[in-house]
Amino acid sequence: MKALVVDDSAVMRKVLIGALSRASITDVDQAADGQEAVSAVDNAEYDLVLMDWNMPNMLGIDAVKAIRAKGKKMPIIMVTTEAEKSRVIDALKAGANNYVIKPFEPNTIVTKIQEVLAKASD
Repeated sequence: MKALVVDDSAVMRKVLIGALSRASITDVDQAADGQEAVSAVDNAEYDLVLMDWNMPNMLGIDAVKAIRAKGKKMPIIMVTTEAEKSRVIDALKAGANNYVIKPFEPNTIVTKIQEVLAKASD
């Protein structure tokens, strides 16, 4: 399995890569903003994307919309500090498959990753 971690914080990218590793995903690319994420998805096939909301150059929600507009179907989990219910709804409408609010417990993100991947394989 191959994943893409998108976050403008290098520290958070490392945390998310660690969570992916605990979910047995070790082939991971990184992007620091939404534009990099859209380009990465154009150039590689991913089984999962973990996407931050607030980033420079292109917000995560806009990147999700752009990825979905290209017909890409891989699961996307928004991982963000944006906790308002309206943000969660907006992310799901844009095409995110799930939503995790930072800060999170390590087991929480691993469980969400496993749930989303299991649902995608149905």
